[in-house]
Amino acid sequence: MDKFIIEGGERLKGRVRISGSKNAALPLIAATILQKGSYAIGNVPRLRDVETMIRLLAMLGGKAEWTGDNTLAIDTGSLDNHVAPYEIVKEMRASVLVLGSLAGGLKKATVSYPGGCAIGERPINLHLQGLAALGCDIKIREGYVDVNAKKLRGGRVTFDTVTVGGTENIMMAAALAKGETVIENAAREPEVVDLARMLKRMGARIEGEGSEVVRIRGVEALAPCDYEVIPDRIEAGTFIVACGITRGNIVVENCNPLHLKAVIEKMKEAGMEIEESDSTVKAIMSRKRPISVDAKTIPHPGFPTDMQAQIMALMSVSKGVSAITETIFENRMMHVAELRRMGADIRVIGNTAIVKGVERLSGAKVMATDLRASASLIIAGLAAYGSTEVSRIYHIDRGYEKIEEKLKGLGAKIRRKKDEDLGA
Repeated sequence: MDKFIIEGGERLKGRVRISGSKNAALPLIAATILQKGSYAIGNVPRLRDVETMIRLLAMLGGKAEWTGDNTLAIDTGSLDNHVAPYEIVKEMRASVLVLGSLAGGLKKATVSYPGGCAIGERPINLHLQGLAALGCDIKIREGYVDVNAKKLRGGRVTFDTVTVGGTENIMMAAALAKGETVIENAAREPEVVDLARMLKRMGARIEGEGSEVVRIRGVEALAPCDYEVIPDRIEAGTFIVACGITRGNIVVENCNPLHLKAVIEKMKEAGMEIEESDSTVKAIMSRKRPISVDAKTIPHPGFPTDMQAQIMALMSVSKGVSAITETIFENRMMHVAELRRMGADIRVIGNTAIVKGVERLSGAKVMATDLRASASLIIAGLAAYGSTEVSRIYHIDRGYEKIEEKLKGLGAKIRRKKDEDLGA
């Protein structure tokens, strides 16, 4: 498996362009199942998860091809299969996003039941309860979820806890249901809003996206459209934190600062100087060490769980003691052990990590355990004394487009050690 070799100690300087959001692109691709026809989706990141969704679309009878660096031409005119098999759902949990679009578009869906993953179980019971409230007949057998949506109708869906994927699945199914659907305690994430905007461009009648209550009035049919994916707020946040830990000076381009408010405010608390415009963030860290700050992950617009590992890497070299609390996923602190290998002073009590900042981290051999843990180890390696070797970087290839090239463009000393270089 590929590795990253990082020589720490270089300050990040320059400009970096943020890619399209993976977490927005995946449901947008799934939404093309709702109405057969031709679509063009721009600003799509070339990532493993996107390629997995393209393969799933092909299994269902659709077709997607890259027509430029980051534009997908999608044709769902021949899509007629409603089965998403285990072989592909096990690769990417986001495959369950086809539940709602298949229910709305083909009025039936058979999707492999996803298991747990490294960061927690993340069950889909809320998705299924929502579909049942829309009149779907649901059966679980032999590891698959069978959805019969012939009687798809509007209904009231109240989520016990906020669920991004559940909100997206119900929005897609409700777009073609008879009558009105009301989603209460809906997810407010920018990626959910982006899906709503694409659905509205297709002719869906949606109100309240971005708030806790979303209303969808079903229509008879939708129409294919062209659409542009929003920038990736987590990638932008990752580069801002990387700038902070290396005492850098960077301009983050093609981002939406409004999507980053919680991260930006936390970085300002940590001593970073930040200037925002409509689509850029200028970040400078003049302090020798960041100020210790506490962070608690909560659904948007709060501090994102997908930035928890990165802020912990920053706090590991801060001046003082910080508490990082994870409230979204029950097992999202596996990076702690790896950061300790680099000299971080972290102790975990329940779902809170107590981080006592040290003067400097030391390079070490570490292993990525999930996507955002990978980012935290790279961030730590950028500031560490000596060489850091990050293994199992296939995790980061799922969610960051050309990350080593972008970091090199900012002056980082990072290289990818390919399988053949390792004698594999």
